[in-house]
Amino acid sequence: MVNRIAEMLRQAGAVTFGDFVLASGARSTYYIDVKNAITDPFVLKAIGEVIGQSMTCDVVAGVAVGGIPLAVATSLSLGIPYAIVRSEVKSHGKSSPIIGNVRGKKVVLVEDVTTSGGSALKAVNALRQEGAYIDTVVAIVDREEGAVELLKNAGCHLLSLTSVHELVSV
Repeated sequence: MVNRIAEMLRQAGAVTFGDFVLASGARSTYYIDVKNAITDPFVLKAIGEVIGQSMTCDVVAGVAVGGIPLAVATSLSLGIPYAIVRSEVKSHGKSSPIIGNVRGKKVVLVEDVTTSGGSALKAVNALRQEGAYIDTVVAIVDREEGAVELLKNAGCHLLSLTSVHELVSV
């Protein structure tokens, strides 16, 4: 059976081959650009609905930048609030790493792509420091380079909608 999300991402041109440096600092011969693919409202809506079908929570959180539209789409699909995890804390205003109410809430974090899991873990820790209960991270694509293990060690389950092996031959 063909993974519907993988097929949508391929059709949206989410996989590019070349020489790339990833957020983790690692080099790669391919780049998975979920952010660009989800600028298509049909792709974004479908992903939000699939994520919504696979979880129950009080709040869905997204990491800036790629996770925000995913959190909004999932929020609209489920009719629940969303929160934003800032990539860096602002020195003005409330200077909170989280926008939205997560204290005492069951939160699921959504991410576009996971590689090592470092950015997801940073967001999980920020949400927990704000009083959220979080044990699940949903990634659209898992590059299968350690995120599952890293998050498991932090008490979180990684649920990925597709994997790098479903998108590209590596």
